Amino acid sequence: MTPQTTVGIAARVLAGDVGAVARAISLLEDGAPGARSLLKAIHPHAGRSLIVGVTGAPGAGKSTLVDALAASYRKEGRRVGIIAVDPTSAFSGGAVLGDRIRMQRHSSDPGVFIRSMATRGHFGGLSRAASDAADVLDAAGFEVILIETVGVGQDEVEIVRAADCVLVVLVPGLGDDVQAIKAGLLEIADVYVLNKADRDGIDRLESEIRTMLSLSEERERPRPEIVRTVATEATGIDTLTAAVGSSLAASERAGTASARRRERSRWRLVDLVRERILLWAANDAEGERTLEVTADRVFRREIDPYEAADRILGAFAARAGKGAP
Repeated sequence: MTPQTTVGIAARVLAGDVGAVARAISLLEDGAPGARSLLKAIHPHAGRSLIVGVTGAPGAGKSTLVDALAASYRKEGRRVGIIAVDPTSAFSGGAVLGDRIRMQRHSSDPGVFIRSMATRGHFGGLSRAASDAADVLDAAGFEVILIETVGVGQDEVEIVRAADCVLVVLVPGLGDDVQAIKAGLLEIADVYVLNKADRDGIDRLESEIRTMLSLSEERERPRPEIVRTVATEATGIDTLTAAVGSSLAASERAGTASARRRERSRWRLVDLVRERILLWAANDAEGERTLEVTADRVFRREIDPYEAADRILGAFAARAGKGAP
């Protein structure tokens, strides 16, 4: 991709061209040549959108909830971007990418952009490119960005590093309520969403959450609200969007919102540094050779693992100092 092409795509993204948005996200997701230059051009224009993360166990109705939330925000006249992170097949490397099927009613609405992305083996429920995609949507003028995570249970805590407000979705009757509380999944919530609230057991579920909150230590973030919804009927959705707004306002008053956004940038940087080192060690010929030789020396007990790690980091730093990617 030529510099002129990069500039052209970036300009179209900033103008809100959905075709350019789709192409930009694809380039970033694939790590195509010029993708970094594209992000560099877009990044200064991001940072204005509300990013809402939606997480919870499989079967909690997250996709239906996201669909209903998008409709609610659209009633307010706000443009909505949806990033649905789908699990990657361990056999084919492909993703399920089913969310676009479930959200077809928005397909003809130019104010809604839906993108399914594969985890590609990334732990924590979020793909590396999800943050890049959020930047693109942000710069393109989408006021609200909804990120729906894979839904792999207790490992879903990474969403707190990517969103301004995290919705943890629970439903009665799945049998994992107590386990979720113990796992710490609920501790990341800014709003607890009790979906499928027309089912038996909803009162017990809410009671468990309130008990957990009463026993929990003080959090830096404001105490979360609990909202009941029936997403299939859009019941409670307006209450939920109001709770999101209240949570953000409380964070601003407490002075934690800005700190959280800064921490989000820090974690993103840490992830990128980690990824670059791992890619160098696994895919670059020199990096792979350094890793194998050093691992062999550890195996022979010639050096300890910590010294080995220092040597690998030193070799990577020397490579980066020469301007190598």
